[in-house]
Amino acid sequence: MSLLPRRWRLPYLALLTVIGLLLSASALQAYRLSGGRRLWEPFLWEFSSVAVIGALALGVHALVGRLLGRPWPRQLAAHAVALPLFSGLHIAGMFGLRLAVYGLAGLGYQPDDVPTLLVYEGGKDAVSYISFCLISRGIWMAQAASARAQELDRARRELAEVRLARLADQVQPHFLFNTLNLISAVMYEDVARADRLLCQLADLLRQTLAAQQRAEHTVREELALVQPFLALMQARFGPERLVVRIDAEPAALDCRLPALLLLAPVENAVKHDVARHRGCVTVVVAAAIEGGRLRLRISNHGDTPVPEAPTDPDGGLGLRNLRERLAARHGSAATVNFGPDGAGMSLALELPCVC
Repeated sequence: MSLLPRRWRLPYLALLTVIGLLLSASALQAYRLSGGRRLWEPFLWEFSSVAVIGALALGVHALVGRLLGRPWPRQLAAHAVALPLFSGLHIAGMFGLRLAVYGLAGLGYQPDDVPTLLVYEGGKDAVSYISFCLISRGIWMAQAASARAQELDRARRELAEVRLARLADQVQPHFLFNTLNLISAVMYEDVARADRLLCQLADLLRQTLAAQQRAEHTVREELALVQPFLALMQARFGPERLVVRIDAEPAALDCRLPALLLLAPVENAVKHDVARHRGCVTVVVAAAIEGGRLRLRISNHGDTPVPEAPTDPDGGLGLRNLRERLAARHGSAATVNFGPDGAGMSLALELPCVC
């Protein structure tokens, strides 16, 4: 049984037992009609054959596995040698068991002569051997197909992780350059203020660099990056131009999402929409759980109507990056909706809540 994995040993023995009982029941009927008196004899005859065949079938299965992928002439030659060996071992093992049991019972047992046995049992063994070969080949091919499918799935997951890492790498430079452009606007107006902004930016960059080492983190950790960024932008534009509100349900804070997912959309909401409104702009970042799914919303509303809508329906590079990152992580299970919302714009994300 060493050729059989441990988890399959009991089912295999159960299968052999069922086959032995079915054959024995059939043989018992014929035995009784012929006047037989020892009812255990049909069971001995059939189980001795099934036991030996069951052991030999494992060897056939191993042989078929070794021959897979070899040239057909070599496979046929190996089977031509193995078939007589299979039949010989079956006959010897089967009658050896019978003679041993009859000897222990103090009874005589006289099998047929060798030529008759070879013809009778050899024909049945040839059919059994070919059947085992076909079944074993199917099993090996199914296992190979399953292994290939698992390898392909693993390769796809690795490719998705690489793609996700590449997309995440695009976030940091995009965020950094735009933030530096914002800070440069005040460098010649208020040096002390610019210095404070640069210090805040340095602290924020340290946090984002640490976050970028992880493929994903919790909503709580993502908001811990968004909040200082919004504080930085409030210092840049002033509280009279930018109002910030973060509404996050406690249950949503433990959901996981790709690292730095919200930073670029929040940045765009501040950079573009504060400039497009003449008055005060309110930026809201909300997170909630609905129906077991995480719903995130980034919206902005101004005191005055928006002069013009964005020309890019996809929301620009940042939003395309966000769509690709969510698709790489969650596929069609994640949705992204972006568009006008009253006097501002709204970005709604929905994805599975995985804690």
